[in-house]
Amino acid sequence: MADILLVHGSCHGAWCWRDLIPALTAYGHTVRTIDLPGHGDGRSPADVSLDDSCRAVAAQITPDTIVVGHSWAGFPITGAVAHACPRGLIYLCAYVPISGMSLIDMRRAGPRQTIGSAAVKSEDGHSYTIHPDAAPELFYHDCPPDAVSFALDHICPQPIRPQATPLTVPDRWSSLPKHYIRCTQDRTIPPEYQASMTADWPDAQVHVLDSAHSPFFAAPGPLARLIDQITANIPDPSEPRR
Repeated sequence: MADILLVHGSCHGAWCWRDLIPALTAYGHTVRTIDLPGHGDGRSPADVSLDDSCRAVAAQITPDTIVVGHSWAGFPITGAVAHACPRGLIYLCAYVPISGMSLIDMRRAGPRQTIGSAAVKSEDGHSYTIHPDAAPELFYHDCPPDAVSFALDHICPQPIRPQATPLTVPDRWSSLPKHYIRCTQDRTIPPEYQASMTADWPDAQVHVLDSAHSPFFAAPGPLARLIDQITANIPDPSEPRR
């Protein structure tokens, strides 16, 4: 069994894992969540940095922890390994950072621009949110209506500064066990972009889920099953190697 830390994506929070948590605990895993800085903690978005986000994730990591990062959380879960060494990383339809590029750089480098005017910048320019009329098509088009209503009630502003800051991928990252879950119906991060970000990964570390950008709502059971299968293939540091 694993200690699993779930890290949310843009404009979301720990609330988005509502349906996945019980599905994972049913497999016997310990499941924890985190609200990244600037998400429900009262901090001004202008004061939140990428390093703050990376360190917030690192503070929750033990050598037994497998970190699951959704969407933009690919950045802070990658940066966190400069400060803590997890058991492994799982990228859930997430950005896989390239040293010297910010998330905004990577989004612009994608094969298609999917968000466009759906992102509404705050008057002070320090955060953005997704227009509620656009969010269902971008994030939740295959999700149950109750989950969509729940999500629309909880979507929150996303600090821009962390996403505009380039990340240097830590040296330790290359040797860590890591897996990617590509979502074939994703309308936020194009599935072909997800494939290109992991083109040089071993096939056994790249998995496919028939879901859009929010499988934690659309398919919590299949997602939990896949994460459980992945964790079984990530070495447990408490067990002696043979």
